[in-house]
Amino acid sequence: MAVLYVVATPIGNLEDITLRAVNTLRTVDFVLCEDTRHSGRLLARFEIRKPLIACHAHNEQRAAGAVLRRLDAGQDGALVTDAGTPGLSDPGGRVVAAVRERGYSVLPVPGPSALAALLSVAGVPGKTVVFEGFLSSKRGRRRARLAELLSRGEIVVCYESPHRIVQLLRDLLDIESEATVLIGREMTKLHEEYLFGSVAAVLEQLSGRASIKGEITLLVSPAKKG
Repeated sequence: MAVLYVVATPIGNLEDITLRAVNTLRTVDFVLCEDTRHSGRLLARFEIRKPLIACHAHNEQRAAGAVLRRLDAGQDGALVTDAGTPGLSDPGGRVVAAVRERGYSVLPVPGPSALAALLSVAGVPGKTVVFEGFLSSKRGRRRARLAELLSRGEIVVCYESPHRIVQLLRDLLDIESEATVLIGREMTKLHEEYLFGSVAAVLEQLSGRASIKGEITLLVSPAKKG
């Protein structure tokens, strides 16, 4: 029976791709990807040529139908996103659900993840982590959700745009000023950077910059109460 593999791909450095991921991409019949141009370059880097099916936030239901038709024909497929492990704030969840509902196997091919990468270098106490993905771009909703998450007293990890990270830190300063934060920017890439410290200290570093570029992952460790 046909299989859909959920394949993690590098978040920056192409050398982070696993041997199993490369072998899987070579052996499947088609690849479902968030951006065909982006994934096409990744496949070309490893001299892999496969039919590409676009699967993004605006066409996921249609993409699921295309995947099911190929699986029904006996073809194996791979689901990838632009970077990291599919299913973490990326499209693909509806496809996975539809494939499993049809009775086909969905198998993970684990690998890079911005969430796991940042946690590995955080060095903060606590074993419970709440992953939020992207917070709302609307200030009121963002602040309300941030306050709700931090009220639990647990570590929170989220993704954020470089254009909104300063405002998010300002919100955080109002809500939980005693928290400790770690920012990973451009992780595994040429201009990789980590900023660790109090909310005020990290905010000061970033707000003084003319511009901020790159993918950002933020970890917030609330101050211990009592």
